[in-house]
Amino acid sequence: MEKVVAVGADHAGFLLKEDLKAYLKEQGYEVLDLGTGSLESVDYPDFAGRVAGAVASGEVPWGLLVCGTGIGMAIAANKVPGVRAACCADPFSARMARAHNDANVLAMGGRVVGPGLAREILKAWLESRFEGGHHARRTAKIRALEERGGGRTGEEQRAPGGPGAARGEGREG
Repeated sequence: MEKVVAVGADHAGFLLKEDLKAYLKEQGYEVLDLGTGSLESVDYPDFAGRVAGAVASGEVPWGLLVCGTGIGMAIAANKVPGVRAACCADPFSARMARAHNDANVLAMGGRVVGPGLAREILKAWLESRFEGGHHARRTAKIRALEERGGGRTGEEQRAPGGPGAARGEGREG
């Protein structure tokens, strides 16, 4: 199951999705294509939800989403509990998304990156591993935010210059 990637795109990301599917297969990955299947206009949240759902349920370990910019797909996918989607337009960000943020979904923009760069980004993301350590503490805080629906993580304190300082909060006197 480690070498399975669910892929999804809207019409703006369809052509890049098709190229990246071929690349994944060349690299020995099994691909679960969750749509779209054409250049006909569709709504990106539908496909982000399919891919994010497959990742969150454990059906697949990884997801790849492509829309015009990658931003909408990442926002929509991150609404699904258990998904950590990162929109990346360069290989360094893709490596860090995995190494520091344990991203399990990669989003890219078909109108932002070409096929060559997209393959480099995907390669960097697939080859990177979560580093754990202090990053695990931070990803645990992300899960805590997800479970509570936002708010403070428990270790935050209001201090001068901290959150709320501009409104005069956190000051004594």
